[in-house]
Amino acid sequence: MKISDIQPIAKEPVLYIKKIKTLVIADLHIGIESELRQQGLNVPSQTQTMLKKIIFLCEKYKPKNIIILGDIKHNIPSSTIQERKDVKRFLEEIKKYSTIDIVPGNHDGNIHKLTSEDIILHSSKGYIIENIGFIHGHRWPSPEIMKSKQIIMAHIHPTIMITDRLNHRSFEPCWVRTRFDKIKVKERYPNSKNPEIFIIPAFNRFCGGAPINKDGILGPLGKIIDISKSKIFLLDGTLIGEINNL
Repeated sequence: MKISDIQPIAKEPVLYIKKIKTLVIADLHIGIESELRQQGLNVPSQTQTMLKKIIFLCEKYKPKNIIILGDIKHNIPSSTIQERKDVKRFLEEIKKYSTIDIVPGNHDGNIHKLTSEDIILHSSKGYIIENIGFIHGHRWPSPEIMKSKQIIMAHIHPTIMITDRLNHRSFEPCWVRTRFDKIKVKERYPNSKNPEIFIIPAFNRFCGGAPINKDGILGPLGKIIDISKSKIFLLDGTLIGEINNL
């Protein structure tokens, strides 16, 4: 698969893989609003907003498949009644436009109870299509995934911290394009071909995230990723640069 076949959609936290006509999204965290309300933040449900956005993209790109890289639901270990209803409705609506594959994330316990039989649930260790590995990112991938040419992952809700001249800080969701440290990856995966990694921003805008230019890349893979050479792109496609130059 050529890099040109794997493209972020401008101004959206969505990846489009042209060769296999596939949209990739992650970190919907349906139901997060209930947690935010408990913290004193009265925010509207994002389920309908996210649904309208993905339907618009389906009508525009006409994908054959949609891959959801985990954390469809938010509350763990259990879910609210409203969250269960929203997850079911979201999946039932978008499967009218495309087949759906899901790689469960760390928030997706019992997600099989909320999906119909025609939605494919994969191992949380990931799966492969056309030499691309798809993972959520909260677990170490399988050795087979590490032999892929590219890996697409989520989980960390990547953001970049921007500080202006008055020392005011703002946080922007971003794409990360990076690779593993050659020595560290060989220690854990001797047969790895050191694939290129694409990290997807959270689809739900209320998820927040850890700024990678401050906190690095969290999760197990952060231990073997060469963070210093990671390239950062804003949602509008602007190349911010490599981490070690920020």
